[in-house]
Amino acid sequence: MALSISSLTSSFSSLSFSSQISQQPNTSLSFKQSKSISIAPIFKTPKLVVSATVASPAERETTNLKKYVKSRLPGGFAAQTIIGTGRRKCAIARVVLQEGNGQVIINYRDAKEYLQGNPLWLQYIKVPLVTLGYESSYDVFVKAHGGGLSGQAQAISLGIARALLKVSEDHRPPLRKEGLLTRDSRVVERKKAGLKKARKAPQFSKR
Repeated sequence: MALSISSLTSSFSSLSFSSQISQQPNTSLSFKQSKSISIAPIFKTPKLVVSATVASPAERETTNLKKYVKSRLPGGFAAQTIIGTGRRKCAIARVVLQEGNGQVIINYRDAKEYLQGNPLWLQYIKVPLVTLGYESSYDVFVKAHGGGLSGQAQAISLGIARALLKVSEDHRPPLRKEGLLTRDSRVVERKKAGLKKARKAPQFSKR
């Protein structure tokens, strides 16, 4: 143990530490001072965005038809003389007849467009006029709401038939013969508790 300590002391004594630090600056590195730098605040100028909405052809056509109907019906639907109200399911239609060339306008839209070109629904509307031979003698103006398009078409048919009675009471026999003056009272049967629909029961399982 004594030998190891003496050897360590001799090794430390042989070491020499130099405390001299070169005072000469290192000239290999050079920093160039840049000229005056001006930092200006950057402001983003707001962009002016102008947006213009252009009405679609369908909207323009609806607007034009609305003006046309109001010009043809001064005072509105209630002020007209040849008027009829039809109902079917939940649909209600107020119909006004005026002498014209057979044009049909429903809720300020052409009948073919409003009824989606369905031939059956369009036939419902034409039947009362065709029965009396007036398909090209009267213009039909309709305000309909409630229900679906099928119910509204049948309600319009009843409204036209009732309006034709205001034209002449002689129209009653042929319209009555075709069943066009009868209000169809059939509605959807209500759903019952414990059943899927009005009468449809859940599937029976024996086990």
